[in-house]
Amino acid sequence: MKTKTFRLSSLALSLALIAACASKPPEPTYPNPNPDLARRTEPRVPAKPQAPAPKPASQNGVGGYSAPFVSGDYAGYPAVDRFIERMALQHGFSREYMNGLFSRAQRKQWTLEYMNREAPTVKPRPGAWSRYRAKFLTEQHIARGAAFWSRHAKTLRRATERFGVPGEYVMGIMGVETIYGANVGKDQVFDALTTLAFDYPRRAEYFTEELEHFLLMTRDERIDPLVPRGSFAGAMGLGQFMPSSFRRWAVDFDGDGRRDLWQPEDAIGSIANYFAEHGWREGERVVSPALATGPEARLPESGFDTGYSLSALAEYGIRPAGNYRGSADSVRLLRLSTNDGEEYWLGHPNFYVITRYNHSTHYAMAVHELAQAVKDRYRSMFSASND
Repeated sequence: MKTKTFRLSSLALSLALIAACASKPPEPTYPNPNPDLARRTEPRVPAKPQAPAPKPASQNGVGGYSAPFVSGDYAGYPAVDRFIERMALQHGFSREYMNGLFSRAQRKQWTLEYMNREAPTVKPRPGAWSRYRAKFLTEQHIARGAAFWSRHAKTLRRATERFGVPGEYVMGIMGVETIYGANVGKDQVFDALTTLAFDYPRRAEYFTEELEHFLLMTRDERIDPLVPRGSFAGAMGLGQFMPSSFRRWAVDFDGDGRRDLWQPEDAIGSIANYFAEHGWREGERVVSPALATGPEARLPESGFDTGYSLSALAEYGIRPAGNYRGSADSVRLLRLSTNDGEEYWLGHPNFYVITRYNHSTHYAMAVHELAQAVKDRYRSMFSASND
């Protein structure tokens, strides 16, 4: 999970379950880490967003909703009644306001059917990385990214100066998540979160927390809860933040007094802030290519959550390729299945930071490669006119 109208478009991973967004990439996505699909030496795990202290029992949200009891799709739901009571006691919403709001909620049956659909248990096929990569390293993604960068070059430079995160990685996230705002999602976020909180038992606790954060977010930002639209799982804006990520890491980067992740400046600043808060190391690489020789290279476990010294990998015939600049003590072994065989990479701490947005090696590699492709296109076509 920025114009001043809320086309609520997933930064927060997610289980960082869902991806990007309404287009649903094949692997989890969102800075949450996405539900279905959301430091310097070792990336720290940020504390879970904390709800503010209870507020007086008169601070309702926007919209003027009011009813003596809940009617409609969620009438007679004990869990909804308990949630309303908790929001009243802990956060000061009036019960009448919450009754009126939930009377407007609509159950999204297609969302439940999608979430309940079990993925077939099949053996992974060769070339999985090639297929995943092809979804995001497209001419559309690259050209739109370069054009977006040209329009918002000053904001991207300012984000880099403030947070230490290169503009291309902000672009990589936006490109994978929403194609720079072209696909922010069409679902009403309140309906999506209400449906998953009260009709999807497997993830009810997670989505109930996100619904709580959403209602607090809309009250804080003075947004009618029925206005924002986003992904089918509640991710929002150009970077697809879930509500808990919004409340913790979104920033008002254009200085207008509100955080609006459907507006490019706030989205750029918020994604950069998300990376910085998760331990981005300014000036360091994300990945380095590696060479693998011999059958032993298949033996060590690979993935964004592994850790090896270069000497340990050398015992398996895996070594850095070319001019290596990185730690010799701790790298992550990345083994990617392509149509032409297997690629080997060494992931550095900044690679791990990208996976905090979505806990997926493929996702982070797609962000990295799209970032580099967009930067190259921007430099070749636009940078002279913006410098």
